[in-house]
Amino acid sequence: MSVFILSNRRILMENGKESFSNEEISLPNFRIAKCNFDGWKEPTKEELKKKNYKGRAILNYKILSEPQKSGYQDVLEVLRKEKKLAESKLTSANLGGTQKMFYDLYKEMSATKQRNDVLIFIHGYAYDFDEELQSILELKKMYIDNPSSPVNHILFISWPASSSVFPLTYFDDKASSINSGNSLLRLFYFYIQFMKDIFSEKDLAPCHQRIHIIAHSMGNRLLQSMLYSLKTENITRVIDQVILLSADVSFRVFEESEESFVKLPKLANRVTVYVNRKDAVLAISQFSKNILSPRLGKMGPSTFSKITDIISVVDCTEVKNDLKTSFKFQVGSHWNYLSSSEVQGDIIAVLNDIDQKLIAKRKKMGDQSYLLA
Repeated sequence: MSVFILSNRRILMENGKESFSNEEISLPNFRIAKCNFDGWKEPTKEELKKKNYKGRAILNYKILSEPQKSGYQDVLEVLRKEKKLAESKLTSANLGGTQKMFYDLYKEMSATKQRNDVLIFIHGYAYDFDEELQSILELKKMYIDNPSSPVNHILFISWPASSSVFPLTYFDDKASSINSGNSLLRLFYFYIQFMKDIFSEKDLAPCHQRIHIIAHSMGNRLLQSMLYSLKTENITRVIDQVILLSADVSFRVFEESEESFVKLPKLANRVTVYVNRKDAVLAISQFSKNILSPRLGKMGPSTFSKITDIISVVDCTEVKNDLKTSFKFQVGSHWNYLSSSEVQGDIIAVLNDIDQKLIAKRKKMGDQSYLLA
């Protein structure tokens, strides 16, 4: 099990260690940290109330060193050495950044034929870094600790959203999500290069595990920014499931003229859009900042175009928020992937690649459209 943080937040020194900042400043590139769960314990109510419950008091992590040189030939050299195919002075300790992350994931994912999938999670707006660390803990419980889930690794995309959910911060977060989308695009190209470099060695076989993407709220804007810049001829289908939650992007993103989400079926095997028509946060987004542009997570796509066999829409407007009962979750209806056991169960079924028509508690409403209740 591995959990990595990929962040373009500013880095500062804290108690002699490199740490990610809570500041709302986005940098051009991701730095990578690996989370350490050794000795982690569920905090008590008293600990949660303390002012020092922040940063590594929430979750310990270590920012990886930068690689000494670009590319993945050093990773290939280390892997060939470990398989006794060649001699080298290099070890995994010499690897940094994406080299170390891809190396660790490849080693762990190759160790078993059982499901050992990777989940890339992109959060929405109104998160500071401490809230992101708490979100990582919730995601670990939902997807790694859950025996029904195929996920055993998480890559958490940390981008510097503001700490307020109110409209005045919206445009700052929108700009930051666009910048972070460019960083995500570079990560995609790094991964393609890693596969080309490593699997040029015939004795190193692909692990045959799967990679999924979940984007929540304005995290979909980050994904859209990446897709805008991704040239169609460079797309390789390396993602299994893409899940779009409470998507704060236009409902026209699947139209050919948008040149963004229409590319998803070329990147992924299946795309699932979760819709909530009572989403109060998306209603505010539409009527205060995106006039005449209905939100995908509230209305669903304007059209399926020619790709209805790849894209499915799940209407979860009527699901119960039975897991979290605070005002934010009951009234906002924007975080039902956290607050509803029905939505969580449906997402797990999607990640397990169960046939859309066979997923429990769904009612078929039309071509690739379902009601979850």
